[in-house]
Amino acid sequence: MKIQPDHEKLSYSGRIDWSDPKEPVFVYPCTSVGMRFTGNELKVRVRNQGAYWDNYLGCILDGRQTAFALPGKGIASIKLEVKETENQEHEVLFFKRQDACHELAFLGVELAEGAELLDMPKKPERKIEVYGDSVSAGEVSEAVEFAGKEDPEHNGEYSNSWYSYAWMTARKLNAQIHDIAQGGIALLDKTGWFHAPDYIGMETAWDKIHYHPQLHGDMDWDFARYTPQVVIVALGQNDSHPWDYMKEEPDGEQAAGWRSRYKLFLGKLREKYPSAQIICCTTLLEHDKAWDSAIGQAVQELSDARITQYLFKRNGKGTPGHLRIPEAEEMAEELAAYIESLEIEGWE
Repeated sequence: MKIQPDHEKLSYSGRIDWSDPKEPVFVYPCTSVGMRFTGNELKVRVRNQGAYWDNYLGCILDGRQTAFALPGKGIASIKLEVKETENQEHEVLFFKRQDACHELAFLGVELAEGAELLDMPKKPERKIEVYGDSVSAGEVSEAVEFAGKEDPEHNGEYSNSWYSYAWMTARKLNAQIHDIAQGGIALLDKTGWFHAPDYIGMETAWDKIHYHPQLHGDMDWDFARYTPQVVIVALGQNDSHPWDYMKEEPDGEQAAGWRSRYKLFLGKLREKYPSAQIICCTTLLEHDKAWDSAIGQAVQELSDARITQYLFKRNGKGTPGHLRIPEAEEMAEELAAYIESLEIEGWE
């Protein structure tokens, strides 16, 4: 039994390119499609287009998580082993483990003969959106033996958005998530690490579905498709490359320019989401506290009661490498508690 991607019983989440309803394209981490079904067999087909690193499809079948290696370019047909259960009902979630190091077209699934697709639970009313970098994407999160240490050598195999603090926070809050996160990205173009040497910043990517020139031309996102009550802005760590001007010259012209552009970015988010609670933060990843001071100054100058800054207990000093699963859990616990302490419009 073939199930097309536009079947009404499939449950999608994330900022997705629906230009072709038969081939929806996943770009951002945490983007997913879920389904419930009967039968003892499941095959999924996807088409991958990679830019760098090895790429993987995330999968959680009946609570058991696996990852499937994808070709650098082309179609993959993946057969899942479905263990028998007492009522023969199963649930599976396919999701984007990584950022725009690749794009993934979901081409549908095939169930066993006589099997049927079942209704999925209703999506939560709570919605959050995250704008961030590799930490928000869950990069290198599975390298748990390197907690509190520098990153091991890797080629994408340890990256898993399921274990990002962003998705962990959403699950703790029973909220949907759009995770607009990209490894290496800074706020501003021409800084950071993403898409060297022509660095692309969040000021370019934030309102796009596609933003990686190697994979696809720019495509604007329709903000009417998703309206979060909570927006998390976790930027300001890759901005120190190639020069940490906020640390060296916090009162200088370049630092003042960054604070001004940060306020403009928050203003653009406010225009899109007039009622949202916007939370500005960085992470446990080591960085100079001058960046947090700059964010605090920008937030204060905006004088918007629904734009706040949150500093984690180990903010900027938790680890020299990317956050591993326990460190992301630490962040998620704090952030979820902070969000629940706020008065948020539409947060039932």
